[in-house]
Amino acid sequence: MRQHYHEELDDINTCLVEMANSVGSAMNKATTSLLDADIELANLVIEGDERIDATRESIEQRCFTLLARQAPVATDLRTITAAMRIVSDLERMGDLAVHVAKLARMRFPEHAVPQELRPIFLEAGHVAESLVSQTATVIAKLDVEAAAALEAEDDLMDQLHRQLFSELLSKEWPHGMEAAIDITLLGRYYERFADHAVSVARRVVYLVTGEREMHATADQSAHRPTPRP
Repeated sequence: MRQHYHEELDDINTCLVEMANSVGSAMNKATTSLLDADIELANLVIEGDERIDATRESIEQRCFTLLARQAPVATDLRTITAAMRIVSDLERMGDLAVHVAKLARMRFPEHAVPQELRPIFLEAGHVAESLVSQTATVIAKLDVEAAAALEAEDDLMDQLHRQLFSELLSKEWPHGMEAAIDITLLGRYYERFADHAVSVARRVVYLVTGEREMHATADQSAHRPTPRP
């Protein structure tokens, strides 16, 4: 019985890793659909969200079953509750990828992102891809150091978000109110995607250490990006 219980916990963890990879693929496709005005790719992201939602429901149900049948305590209880919260964060990341894809589809055949802002969103897409890849590693290996390193990536996404607002608040903004609203929403989607990745990392740190705060190493702090003025 106990062997089956721990095998079930291990399999839930594997499913979380697979879900993180699916979410990363969704945001990658969403970014490409946004920058290339690719409506077919946008539709793939939107339709694929049903699978991500179904994965969340499956994992949550398995966790509820373990709670009811095993009455876990201590570390096992933390493991199950962390999994339930992690799956919620991952599902929300999938939703944010869908939001990006829907905006790309709404503006088709036009490009939703003005030409001069494309480099910022291209970089935001790269940061999002890196974040979710690290998130999968953190979940798979319960790697506390990798979890702390995610903070630096989140700082970079925040910096890109500030760059967008600098452009939007410029007196020379030439694209009108509709485009400004689009860019504001898109910037928020990418920023929140990164925030949820950090939330997952913090839950893993709590699971492993019992502490609710991540502490970056000196080497990680030294390489933390410096926000632009």
